[in-house]
Amino acid sequence: MEALFPYLLPYLILTQWFIRLTPSHQDSTSRLQLYLKTYGISALGGFPTGAATIAFLKKSRQISAKEAKGLLSICHSPSPLFVIGFVGYDLLNDTMFSWRFLILYHIVSLIILFIFYNASKNDPFHANIVPIEQQRTKIQNPFTSSIKDSVPTVLVVGSTLIFFTTIYTVVMHSISTFFPNIHNSIILLTAASLEMTNGLKIASQLFSNESTLLYLLLAAFLTIQSLSIHMQVAVLAKSEKISLRPYAALRIFLVILIPTLYYLLFLL
Repeated sequence: MEALFPYLLPYLILTQWFIRLTPSHQDSTSRLQLYLKTYGISALGGFPTGAATIAFLKKSRQISAKEAKGLLSICHSPSPLFVIGFVGYDLLNDTMFSWRFLILYHIVSLIILFIFYNASKNDPFHANIVPIEQQRTKIQNPFTSSIKDSVPTVLVVGSTLIFFTTIYTVVMHSISTFFPNIHNSIILLTAASLEMTNGLKIASQLFSNESTLLYLLLAAFLTIQSLSIHMQVAVLAKSEKISLRPYAALRIFLVILIPTLYYLLFLL
């Protein structure tokens, strides 16, 4: 109530409102504009605003099922406020890593987005015209409908965070009780897999004197994220029956590619 709603709810409402106010046309230029706009919303808002936006586009028949599952995997990135504010200022006291990571991550993601656009621009779905009655229904009271669609999304995110915070507390307490001499790397991987924020914090504490390893771990955790985040995306995607296979495959691909490129470009 003190952190989640004031930050996420207003942004979701504004982005949902923005996507509703933009008229949809079925031509190749507007398709690229829609892809870029969806990516921009996800890049600025962070997860799970991309998933929420794509679920709405699929529900309103502005994109096909094939486009939805492709965009779901591409339009998924950490918020720049989180990467710069929490990771840069709070954990590292230096935002250089944050800026480098964001630039690298978005360049790679935009390249993948353009490849996906060129591969799917001849999709027969693009030729479908949304009926006039449906267009009127979509644009009726866009601000009100944005509020109605945003509140359940925030509740999904909040419930997921509460659930995984509880699981994290129980698991970490159990590990420290039954395995007091367990290696720190296992604690780190367990924390990061359940909730990304905790993993980032523990990594910064354990490897504060090993900058190269720390930066690679931070890049990997920010790219692969955690079960908490993936569960949020899964709930939103399954509400519109969007396949998660491309999403999972791209996460695996990026968690190998992004840290490797970061090391070659900035640490070697």
